[in-house]
Amino acid sequence: MNAPLSRQLSAEALGTAFLLAAIVGSGIMAERLSGGNIAIALLANTMATGAALIVLIAVFAPLSGAHFNPAVTLFFALRREISPYRAVLFAIVQCAGAVLGVCAAHLMFDAPVFEISHKLRDGGGQAFSEFVATFGLIGTIAGATRFRPSLTPVLVGLYISAAYWFTASTSFANPAVTLARSLSDSFSGIAPQSVAAFVAAQLAAVIASYAVFGWLFRIPASATIR
Repeated sequence: MNAPLSRQLSAEALGTAFLLAAIVGSGIMAERLSGGNIAIALLANTMATGAALIVLIAVFAPLSGAHFNPAVTLFFALRREISPYRAVLFAIVQCAGAVLGVCAAHLMFDAPVFEISHKLRDGGGQAFSEFVATFGLIGTIAGATRFRPSLTPVLVGLYISAAYWFTASTSFANPAVTLARSLSDSFSGIAPQSVAAFVAAQLAAVIASYAVFGWLFRIPASATIR
């Protein structure tokens, strides 16, 4: 990443905003058009999210690495591929962009701009699902960037699309996404009281994935911290 920091931060904020607009906007659209069929609504939500991820990563990766996710940024910080200072800034703009993306989705569908979700996602199975989803996401990114960098956008989009269906939580796998979706009382929402367990599981998965995939893929620590 040779772009100036201001452009990197702008890419992270804009990319995360578009990601949340895709997640929440497609969720609202799917819910309105599915006639109460939750499976069809989830399928539509999945397809839009996966497709958006592929495009956003391909477009913004040359500028910022296209993290769009504090968990991913933490992983790269542990690998010493991004400095702690930049990692904190990335996380801040990711969270801000995520909230703006939710607001944009609400505006597009004439929903209240600011609202609180009432959709509970509680229980050990949900939290463990977030651990599995995030662990798999980090593994996908670690393996793709190590061995198949040109395929990273597609592989990440495909993984998230699959994880929507094989995890009970529908694979948030992202603290910024989790926090922002608590501000949408829609199909994609999550109640604020469910957020802490999700984020804790996501962060625990980063630590576990750093240890496991660092060994499995033999990822060397970068000699230069940017």
